[in-house]
Amino acid sequence: MTDTAAAPKKSGGIRDLGKMFGGGQSSLRQFGILGALIVIIVFFQIATGGQTLQPGNVINIVNQNAYVLILAIGMVMVIIAGHIDLSVGSVAAFTGIVVAIAMNRGGVPWWAGVLIGLGIGALVGAWQGLWVAYVGVPAFIVTLAGMLVFRGLNQFIGNATTEPVKDETFLEIGGGYLPDPNLGIDYNVPTLVLGFIAAILVVVLEFRTRARQRKVGAESAPLWVSLVKVVLLAAVLIVAAFLFAGGRVGTSFPIPGIILVVLVIIYAFVTNNTVTGRHIYSVGGNWHAAELSGVKIKRINFFVMMNMSVLAAVAGMVFISRSVSSGPGDGTGWELDAIAAVFIGGAAVSGGIGTVIGSIVGGLVIAVLNNGLQLLGVSSDRVQIIKGLVLLLAVGIDVLSKRSGGRSIMSRFSRPKKVSAADENMTYPLNRPLVEPDGTSAEQSSRPSSTTPNA
Repeated sequence: MTDTAAAPKKSGGIRDLGKMFGGGQSSLRQFGILGALIVIIVFFQIATGGQTLQPGNVINIVNQNAYVLILAIGMVMVIIAGHIDLSVGSVAAFTGIVVAIAMNRGGVPWWAGVLIGLGIGALVGAWQGLWVAYVGVPAFIVTLAGMLVFRGLNQFIGNATTEPVKDETFLEIGGGYLPDPNLGIDYNVPTLVLGFIAAILVVVLEFRTRARQRKVGAESAPLWVSLVKVVLLAAVLIVAAFLFAGGRVGTSFPIPGIILVVLVIIYAFVTNNTVTGRHIYSVGGNWHAAELSGVKIKRINFFVMMNMSVLAAVAGMVFISRSVSSGPGDGTGWELDAIAAVFIGGAAVSGGIGTVIGSIVGGLVIAVLNNGLQLLGVSSDRVQIIKGLVLLLAVGIDVLSKRSGGRSIMSRFSRPKKVSAADENMTYPLNRPLVEPDGTSAEQSSRPSSTTPNA
């Protein structure tokens, strides 16, 4: 073993542009799917004669898909850890019927109903997490059983009938909007203020990150890449703010969107900037190495399963609040939409790769597809076919990328990298294990496979 360092990576052109979203394999996939989302929006904007980006339609897209995007936030963490959860739709429906009955028949105030819903999600998650983490039953089997059990409980408790939701304050959770101070202009001022604040935060956080990278001597993207990134993101946020603020009187940025944004910020921070987040990636990337590194694998598995059920409860309450009732058909197929959003958003089937932001982008691809095809009058059966083909294409790209040596689609358009003598002699830190328990080499580490050679 030697201490020879790898030759510095070449930069320039598309390689540098790829650093806009971090530069890893997962980040480049997200870069590609973000481009696909833009193309889809432009296509439907032209095909529908400008209806897609009408303020009312944009608001409807958020309202109609907020619960799926909330589920995608939890599902990406489950999939990164190497599991799957098929029960989220049933858990959401079960939570919804219990909360609806508690408020409608039991006279429970709205805030107590929310606490009851979160408690149900935590208990269900603890139950399923126990079987997965400590008994060792595969998550696929545990959550398949959960899908059947909680679907049955939903229909049993609700007697297979619809339960209305009447509490006006609770209904604001899924159907409310930011208030309008009536300042005499055609736009909702709070929505515009939030949009400009978000744009400013994007700029501040980007250059704060660059300063931190310089301080620790880490590699950072060229300045022009950061400038392009903040200009594009700030422009998108400001345009979106005007769209949401310019709808019909009484509408603005919806409350479900506020809930979604808060959850995205929290979970993006957890996955990127906390020990727990790094451990989730390490368990999904190589659990043998993670265990040798001291990661409490059982605790991580328990956490991701429990967290998923809590978010399913949140999604269920948002849905019944918007639909003003809870019924026996709620939650049907939600798990499939959430899983599709995660994989379309760049997560790897094998685990260890994926991000919260990527999953939201993947969910928006599905949402815009659904909305655009409906505006064009495409029948529901054809919509399902198109969504299935999009999911198959996204996962197929991931598999083909790995089969060709882990190179991303974006990297195929960049200049080939010459292998230097330093690259051939590159070794790894001495504190890493030489051989894993299953006989694999030390090239597999506890880090996400997107940053690990030969992962």
